Amino acid sequence: MKKNYFLSMFFLGAIFTLSAQEEPKKAVELNEVAIVKTKKAVEQKADRTIFDFSSQPSLNSGSVLEGIKKLPGLIASDVAGMMYQGKQLDVFMDGRPLNITSNELNSFLEGMPANAIEKIEIITQPGAEFPATSGGAIMNIITNKNAKNYLSATYTNSTNFTSYDHLRWRINNSLLLSAKNKYFGWQLNVGQNYRESAVWTSLTKNENNTTSLLSTTEADRFGRTNFAKSALTFDIGNDRLLFNYDVNYSNNNSNTLGNGPGFSTNDDSFTDALRHDFVITFQKKFEDKSKKLDFKFNYNSNQNDFTLNSRTNNATLLDNASTQRLYNAKVDYSQPIAFSDEGKISFGGLYEALLFETQNMEIVNLDYQRKTAAAYGELQTKFDKFNFIVGGRAEDYNITGKTNTADLIPFKQFRFFPNASAQYNFSNSVYFNVNYNKKISLPSTTALNPNNTNYQNPNIDYSGNPNLQPTIFDNYEAKLSAFDYAFIGYNVSSAQNQVINRVLLTDDVVVNTNVNVPQIKIHNFNVGMPIPYMLFTKGLKETLKMNINPDKMNFLYVYTAYQFHQIPEIKTNGFWMFNLMSQILLPKDIKFVANFNYIMSKGNYFYFIAEKPFNNTLDLTFSKKFFKDQLSVSISADDILNSNRFVFSSVGTPLLLANKNDTRRFGFSVNYKIPTKNKLAKEDPNLLNKEKKEEGNILNQ
Repeated sequence: MKKNYFLSMFFLGAIFTLSAQEEPKKAVELNEVAIVKTKKAVEQKADRTIFDFSSQPSLNSGSVLEGIKKLPGLIASDVAGMMYQGKQLDVFMDGRPLNITSNELNSFLEGMPANAIEKIEIITQPGAEFPATSGGAIMNIITNKNAKNYLSATYTNSTNFTSYDHLRWRINNSLLLSAKNKYFGWQLNVGQNYRESAVWTSLTKNENNTTSLLSTTEADRFGRTNFAKSALTFDIGNDRLLFNYDVNYSNNNSNTLGNGPGFSTNDDSFTDALRHDFVITFQKKFEDKSKKLDFKFNYNSNQNDFTLNSRTNNATLLDNASTQRLYNAKVDYSQPIAFSDEGKISFGGLYEALLFETQNMEIVNLDYQRKTAAAYGELQTKFDKFNFIVGGRAEDYNITGKTNTADLIPFKQFRFFPNASAQYNFSNSVYFNVNYNKKISLPSTTALNPNNTNYQNPNIDYSGNPNLQPTIFDNYEAKLSAFDYAFIGYNVSSAQNQVINRVLLTDDVVVNTNVNVPQIKIHNFNVGMPIPYMLFTKGLKETLKMNINPDKMNFLYVYTAYQFHQIPEIKTNGFWMFNLMSQILLPKDIKFVANFNYIMSKGNYFYFIAEKPFNNTLDLTFSKKFFKDQLSVSISADDILNSNRFVFSSVGTPLLLANKNDTRRFGFSVNYKIPTKNKLAKEDPNLLNKEKKEEGNILNQ
């Protein structure tokens, strides 16, 4: 019995000593009282996992896409989309949906430097106040920092290169300025990103014991992105008015050499993308700080132009464009309830209109409109050690449109989406949670676009599907969490009309498109636990005595998961995922972080079978802080074994798809915070009006 007690104490003690790898901030002395704010590298909350990017050089040395691919439990595949712990991700930025997916999403995230990101929330249990269209889970990329009552400035630079057939450079710079006075606060973040990259692909057919090459390509890509993010906040009496405006412009081009039976191509492609996002928010303040009333209006426009020119024939092969406009108005209200400890009731409404138009050779071939009206209510209660959430969201959809040849299948429905959570708290930091929610996922405009916005040759064709129908999800999850890092969980997502990417073969032409699958279930079992290295050097007894700052200790974090995609019409196999992250403190306060990812082969990822392990990479980072932590410098080496590649077969076809990017990269990054003499400066609330406050959910307390 005594032995079991000590084993339990070790498990909890090891986790507690790590306490999520806190990043200490400066102490502020006020009348001899020191207040220290800490930032946790990873937090496991009841409904979400939060990854801090701003203080982790191992994550923020490259692009946002490169950073999120290192997160344990996340799969980002060019052929099958983005998924976290078995759940399809809807990607938000600063609390607002991006409304893009697939290659457009990857290009957008690749063009944004990771050092412009503060943190990423992955919300695995979105409640009723989130749009029901969030599907399985939400990735919320948060870029805004806090404004202070003095002018603050931070400059960041990241320079990387890859060396395969020749050197390719990736350079980004950004500057963050913010200040606040008694009238208003403001913030401006501007930056640029230049990146050179390469990708090699091959498509082969294995039929009747004969292997034949259908297509092989070698692409040199050049990406240029400029962005500006601005925010203003005004205090009107006790109330607050906020303005946010973001603009992002990217200009990308690529030269692709292609070969196959009977053809040889030499093509140039050009992509221009311009994105505007404007938000105005009014926050009504009450004497009771737990009350909240927010009014928000959001306008978003996204314009893309793509052309493909043949150097061989000196002709334009593709000339496609799309324009998307979104209007969103919403109201949210919440207040505490008297009959429950720390309970509250929330309700609100939303109206949204999305207009999407595509053109081929300046001829409109898709005109798509989507209108959504929604209302929700949610009740949160707490009784002794139990927390409960129950809610529902009603949404009415009116989706219509037409191509240049026919009308689309309309989707006009009213649906109700319930959600419920129950949690038992063993202590303030250890809890068991069960959750259910019903969600819907509307086809993205990227998947609907009938035009090809990718390279093509005589044996490769990309096309969207304007007749895709929405997907209905039933999501179930159970999770035991201890402190911030350790957890064990199981979830299943049951989907009807799941939208997936299919690669099909017709007369030796490989067709990439999207289709609805009547029914799919995704099962995911996962566990994560930290192991301090001092356990092996000092023993269990001494380890439990130590009260050490996790940022100053050596440890190994282990994450593993088993995922199984159940598709009724075919026989499928599951696959294992592994992530190991090790932190070692070297002399002179140099921090060394090694991150290893590995996904086993022979498992089904929807309609693809991994013929070789994928997401297989070893990344190393050395970092050090100087000048009282004002300057941070890091040196990184990603995919040093050059083992990260994708080799998939496509179910129901004799195809083998192989893809290799120039993922082995080396580089350095610097982050310099211009010092201030104002030592009594305090932080004000974030200028960003987030979709959901972390502390607003009693399950997170």
